[in-house]
Amino acid sequence: MTGTLFVDTNVFVYSRDAREPHKRSLARAWLEYLWREQLGRTSVQVLTEYYNVMTRKMRPAVAPETAWDSVDALFAWNPQVVDQALLERGRAVEARYKLSWWDSLVVAAAESQACAVLLSEDLQDGGTYGTVTVLNPFKTGIAEARARYEATPAAAHRYRPRGRPKRTAGSGA
Repeated sequence: MTGTLFVDTNVFVYSRDAREPHKRSLARAWLEYLWREQLGRTSVQVLTEYYNVMTRKMRPAVAPETAWDSVDALFAWNPQVVDQALLERGRAVEARYKLSWWDSLVVAAAESQACAVLLSEDLQDGGTYGTVTVLNPFKTGIAEARARYEATPAAAHRYRPRGRPKRTAGSGA
């Protein structure tokens, strides 16, 4: 894939969840790929949710220091901040697509970071919201996703460009 991918909370959580070994393996593969290719993006909202789930809802709970180390490492992805512009964009997404407020903010953050793909199992796989398409990372492998989202080369123009022809040496023009 040539563009950046936005990662939702559930992918980060499953990468640490021993109760779901299949999803854990897939989430880890996706995150390793995104780190290696430097294609991962997320938001402060997602990191907040991730920290909360890891320290308060995960069984067994992850120590706050360990969860913070994970969040701190993800600052390298330059997470989208929650500011007035994101809230306004999120409200527009909510109104247009009738998503929940939190999902609308995730889509808005993905759009703000020019991500064409949003990795999440919380929204409809293949659903498109503006310029963002949802990909369930637990249904689609990396190789399949790469084939689907690789940029295809632009077709050669069938017609001459408009305007004056270029001068060639010795044309006298």
